[in-house]
Amino acid sequence: MRRLILPFYLILLIITSCEKPVIPGEYSTQGDLDGNLVVSVFQIEQQSFGTSLTRAAIADYCSRLSYAVYDADGKLVKQIHQQVGDSGFGTAYFKVDPGTYQVVVVGHSSGNPTMTNSKKIKFENKDGFTDTFLHNSNVVVTDADDEEQVQAVMRRIVSLCRVVFTDAIPDGVSQMQFVYKGGSGAFDAATGLGSVNSTQKETFPVDAGDENCCFDLYTFLHDTEGTIHLQATALDDNDNELREREFDVPLKQRMITKLSGPYFSGATGSSITIVIGINAEWEGEQTIEF
Repeated sequence: MRRLILPFYLILLIITSCEKPVIPGEYSTQGDLDGNLVVSVFQIEQQSFGTSLTRAAIADYCSRLSYAVYDADGKLVKQIHQQVGDSGFGTAYFKVDPGTYQVVVVGHSSGNPTMTNSKKIKFENKDGFTDTFLHNSNVVVTDADDEEQVQAVMRRIVSLCRVVFTDAIPDGVSQMQFVYKGGSGAFDAATGLGSVNSTQKETFPVDAGDENCCFDLYTFLHDTEGTIHLQATALDDNDNELREREFDVPLKQRMITKLSGPYFSGATGSSITIVIGINAEWEGEQTIEF
């Protein structure tokens, strides 16, 4: 029988390639169950309970929770990422020394944000942008052995541009690409407002013949009101551009702006009519017809 002998460096390479890199202070479930700082999601928008929210109730709003604790100098001490299905989803435990800390909880349904800097918590284009909720508070831990509890009250911080086509997708179009500027893909935890100038990009698959297609585009405004410049492009399977239209869309934080009209059969310009309506889940909705 032939024996396969591998050089030592190949064995080392195989072993190390199977190891998942560990970021200091980062956990992917509940954290340190013996921790002295316990953070529980208590309320999202107006949905509150006598105890911490159930896993199912949280999942109605978001599928992921990202927690971060920063020291008095703004340095990231520890972070935890959870997703629906994880044991203890909705509660995180941290072991920290006595001191003053900033506690941040982000509810979302995207990839985990970069949380190194609380003034620039950032989501990436490759992971997409979703409805996002924020809790930010300061807490003083006086004793390493005494448990300090934080009941996180989460508040929506995004604006939503909802694009609706009133005509059907024609033959040859397999994807819609939306590129928009004026908002931000990152936010400051202290204010919930956008903190960088971003070019955000979302691409959605479509099928010929689809009608009333709806595309949700989220952003963090730099103020409570703002305008994004939106470029909507129809592409084929090979990313060839088949049609392109541009719009300037006014947005408000915590509100939906509905951009509706015939994209393919309509004019290349964008005449705008704004109608204010009410949306029970958000603070309001405005419709813009093109």
